[in-house]
Amino acid sequence: MNNKPKIVVLGAGYAGLMTARRLTQTLAAEEADIVLVNKHNYHYETTWLHEVAAGTINPNQARFMLSDVVNPNRVRLVYDVVSEIKKDEKRVVLENGELTYDYLVIALGFETNTFGIKGMAENAYSIVDIDSSRLIRDHIEYQFAKYKTEENPDEDSLTILVGGAGFTGIEFVGELVERVPQLCKKYDIERSKVRIINVEAAPSILPMFDKDLVSYAMNSLENRGVEFRLDAKIQECTEDSFIIGEDNEEIKAGTIVWTGGVTGNSILGKSGFEITRGKVTVNGDMRAPGEEDIFILGDCAWVMNEAEGRPFPPTAQAALQHAKTCANNIRALLHNEPLENFYFDDKGTVASLGVTDGIGSIFNGTKLKGKSAATMKKVVDNRSLFMLGGTKILLKKGKIRPF
Repeated sequence: MNNKPKIVVLGAGYAGLMTARRLTQTLAAEEADIVLVNKHNYHYETTWLHEVAAGTINPNQARFMLSDVVNPNRVRLVYDVVSEIKKDEKRVVLENGELTYDYLVIALGFETNTFGIKGMAENAYSIVDIDSSRLIRDHIEYQFAKYKTEENPDEDSLTILVGGAGFTGIEFVGELVERVPQLCKKYDIERSKVRIINVEAAPSILPMFDKDLVSYAMNSLENRGVEFRLDAKIQECTEDSFIIGEDNEEIKAGTIVWTGGVTGNSILGKSGFEITRGKVTVNGDMRAPGEEDIFILGDCAWVMNEAEGRPFPPTAQAALQHAKTCANNIRALLHNEPLENFYFDDKGTVASLGVTDGIGSIFNGTKLKGKSAATMKKVVDNRSLFMLGGTKILLKKGKIRPF
């Protein structure tokens, strides 16, 4: 009879996959059974999805098979969708079965948050996963092909509207300014006929960067054809437009993409966890409040920065560090040792503005602009690949080619 404790990890994003890998490194095979549950048989780099959506990289570059990086002799892979977590019964209900657990790690990622904007969920595309990103790429190209073949094409069909000027929105338009000239050449369409419009309710873009870097980013993107509509609240999203501002101005478009917000997985609320803005505010040791055996990581968790009285930013960098703390604490529980609290080692933030441009603030506030930032962004992306998949995946999928 198998009396080994069972550790079930839900989700193979940055936090979940890293947790499973670190558990195999910190625990001997006889110490625990490890199960990793994921909807797909692959992991995808969430921070690369804007490139897939714009069409500047192939979808397959942004993902790799779980079986290539997880030892099946150490981790049981279950490809299924989580329906509910029954905490009182220590049971996870899946679409095609169920699992019991002794320790549970919830790392189910994010869902789109439209903040109740009328019509947004129904009419806009969102960059959520590989499939949704590929759909955006295909739709944009379809608009070009349709424009070229129609006798009286709609001039607005070549307009691409992007709602939200946070990380994803700005990195997405940065890729679009690279992709649009390629599509114009392919379909013999004048570049001037294509509009890329970024709409943001706040007075500025990229709130995580200082004014100097924000100014550089805006100038760079505007010089390459991006139009910004700031301080412009989106009142409604119709099938082919945004209605914005107090005067209800309508901006028509053939492609509408919402990047303005995400929230934690809705399974959390359905399963009885206390939610704050879609996420669970976890304890310092990454456990859910009141739970001895449930850890919540990544986009599902608010981890408080006690010094500043607010949560740490929910980034891929943080998610990978959540995993380290979680794996160490599960090992500590198995060995009756004291648990550690999460410590965020902030290595900085870098945003791409296309293939050869970007901005960044790294280490002790060192600012980067232009090619140096773009190079650092590729270093960050490659580091993530290496941490999750090792040298094999880095060489196979990494951004190691020169500009």
